[in-house]
Amino acid sequence: MESFSALLRTASREQHEEVRGSTFIGDLLGHRLGVDAFARYTEQLWFVYGALESGARQLAADPVVGPFVRPELFRMTALERDLEYLRGPGWRTTADALPATLEYAERIAECVRTWPAGYIAHHYTRYLGDLSGGQIIRDTAEKTWGFPKRGDGVRFYVFEGIPNPAAFKRTYARLLDAVPGDELERQRIVAECKRAYGLNNGMFEALGKEFPLMA
Repeated sequence: MESFSALLRTASREQHEEVRGSTFIGDLLGHRLGVDAFARYTEQLWFVYGALESGARQLAADPVVGPFVRPELFRMTALERDLEYLRGPGWRTTADALPATLEYAERIAECVRTWPAGYIAHHYTRYLGDLSGGQIIRDTAEKTWGFPKRGDGVRFYVFEGIPNPAAFKRTYARLLDAVPGDELERQRIVAECKRAYGLNNGMFEALGKEFPLMA
């Protein structure tokens, strides 16, 4: 029988490829967008991770979600340092979320309120995605805009509390495999994982419209 972690990985593969193939990310990684686009993306992540980490605090004692609340994953402090570097000390007064970002953050908050197991789907897609593929974005940003290596501007992508990402991912997979629930509940979580990828892709599409590639 396929493990739950393997089921999630397999079921979300197509959506993951869609995200990787988004125009905005392609243009960003292809050095075709300016630092303003990168800063705007970082700003949107602040809203998404605000919902995630507010949810983590609320669900820390939950028997299903509690084991996933790992301080070494938390990104908000790093995001805020990056935004101060990218936007200046007054960045909070101008930060605003795109409608697609608000939809994404609200769905996370809804899972926190009504379905903790669904929150795990968002936790998995965001943290494991940024721990893995996010490193490509970090490397691109450092080379394209000359940010200090693993420093200001890209601290979000530096998981200092996770010196061995491969070992951490194995531990995380064991946590997923231990999530309680019958087959129907697990299929619901898989569906929510796909929805999370779709919401993330919607955010990328909105960013792509805001930063169309100029000839």
